Amino acid sequence: MYPYPLRFGPTLFFAAGLLLAHPIFADSTAEAGNPATAAAVGGAADSNRVENSVVKIFATLRLPDPFHPWAKQSPREIRGSGVVIEGKRILTNAHMVVYASQVQIQANQSGDKVSATVEAVAPEIDLAVLKLDDETFFDTHAPLPRSAALPAVKDPVLVYGYPTGGTSLSITKGIVSRIEFAPYNYPVSGLRVQIDAAINPGNSGGPAVAGDQMVGIAFARLNGKAEARAEGIGYIIPNEEIEYFLHAVARGGHYRKPVLFDNFQTLENPALRAYLKLDKGVTGVIVTKPEEDEPDSPLKKWDVITRIGGTPVDDEGMVRLPGKPRLAFRYRVQAIAHDGTVPLTVVRGGHQLEVAAPVRTVRPMLIPDHPGAYPSYFIFGPLVFSTGSNQFMAAFSRNGSVMTALAAIGNPLVTRLGAVPAFPGEELVVVSSPFFPHRLSRGYSNPEASVVKSINGIPVKNLAHLVEFLRDSTDKFITVEFASRVAETLVFPRAEMVAATDDILSDNGIRSQGSPDTLAIWNAKPAAK
Repeated sequence: MYPYPLRFGPTLFFAAGLLLAHPIFADSTAEAGNPATAAAVGGAADSNRVENSVVKIFATLRLPDPFHPWAKQSPREIRGSGVVIEGKRILTNAHMVVYASQVQIQANQSGDKVSATVEAVAPEIDLAVLKLDDETFFDTHAPLPRSAALPAVKDPVLVYGYPTGGTSLSITKGIVSRIEFAPYNYPVSGLRVQIDAAINPGNSGGPAVAGDQMVGIAFARLNGKAEARAEGIGYIIPNEEIEYFLHAVARGGHYRKPVLFDNFQTLENPALRAYLKLDKGVTGVIVTKPEEDEPDSPLKKWDVITRIGGTPVDDEGMVRLPGKPRLAFRYRVQAIAHDGTVPLTVVRGGHQLEVAAPVRTVRPMLIPDHPGAYPSYFIFGPLVFSTGSNQFMAAFSRNGSVMTALAAIGNPLVTRLGAVPAFPGEELVVVSSPFFPHRLSRGYSNPEASVVKSINGIPVKNLAHLVEFLRDSTDKFITVEFASRVAETLVFPRAEMVAATDDILSDNGIRSQGSPDTLAIWNAKPAAK
């Protein structure tokens, strides 16, 4: 999760109730570490080596303001942790540095801070790599070795970091209590290790260590009303996921994971088995809705996936692999996908088939996530147009009555939440802000959060399409209709809207009529007079 109040729907960064361990989201006091704790697990010498590799991170964030897309929020100072890795780099969490205008690091027991820049970031898996302006820092701070093995349940671990409650390095002790394949940020899922060591705001990005080797980095703790009685539950990103990210960085590409986007259900119910006429020895998961529902699609509704790449799938959709706990079968996709497909064995109509199911790394969403990006916008007279996104919806998600009201009037921000675009390039164009004060809006109700259906009767495809229409229109009036069962129709004199825009920008201290992408469209040719 990024530093927004909430996420919801299909883009939950973690399962409901997980909040990242940094000061924006939590207020628990850190548990102070004890040097003797390290000796109990790996020895004092090992502890000193680890401590020398752990750094405190200071970041200044300038978050976007989805409701005032021409501006950024006020600077926000946050602190977290990181660890030295090979290549003269620092590994930390993405949420520590996404939208950061300034990043600095500080070594344990040091009074100096070193400026850093973000080399690579993957908000999907909450990982980032930093480079330092002064690389002589690494002459005295060696990288911390990473274990090639996944820790086992009951293995002891130490978590190093700089949680709130003090300024010195904290060390907390715990054991591995659970390992699972779970959602991170949509559409990415990955291995997640649950531990019972105290993880609090500021621990984010700090290493979890067994012996003298890192087994992962801290990234979350359980927090929320539904889990109010849950104590001492934290999470780390294990090395297997870290290596996947670092390999993508080394290739110079974006972090991407292949995903099966088909819908499945378990095969536990006896009636389901009888309905499908399955032999007693058949185990697997049922395909309930193929992602590609075409006549030649390799997966069909009611297919039973019995193996993935030769690995048997049980009736709960889990697989057993050497050296790993029982995991969701989708875990195998990232290891065996090749050329955009993954090999599956399915039972269809009583017959066993071998199919190559398509996988993708990106699934377009009508209301997408834009981590690290600032919103596009365009100002026309007293109206501000932007696009629907999870960042825009974040505030609404905390208010059930507002969400209910939007659903009741048929606002697509709610009724189409989680949907894919109906056609390539479809966006929900929204009025992101209340009217700027001006006589042109006299008598109209506040249209904030309304989705634009059409301009002068022309259905609006996306924000670029809207800007193009406004640029090229020669109509006397501009008529704006909204996609809602209860909404006014706005009518404005086009020439007066064009003429008023500069004054409105000046009166409200706004530098630019639009974001760079919309201005490029608006200025592509002179606006019609």
